[in-house]
Amino acid sequence: MKRVEIVANRSVQEDLMDALAEAGVARYHTLIPAAHGTGRQGMRTGEAAWPEENFVLFTYCEEAEARTIADVVARIKKAFPKEGIKYFELG
Repeated sequence: MKRVEIVANRSVQEDLMDALAEAGVARYHTLIPAAHGTGRQGMRTGEAAWPEENFVLFTYCEEAEARTIADVVARIKKAFPKEGIKYFELG
């Protein structure tokens, strides 16, 4: 069993969710719609000075599904190279 976490700019949320649904993965997940923090792409606080926000999606799945999710995330990262999109896998 793997725990997969995706942290990304909200600007790619719809594209990522559509791609995951199309691939038939991460059907059962938790979505945290607004996440604030600082990473390599800068601050994301949702305030006037730093208006962007991230979202966090996590799911528990088998290894094969985790590989497919990683492939989907890689495609989204390639399509949006300037957006912060991170993939983490535990377990």
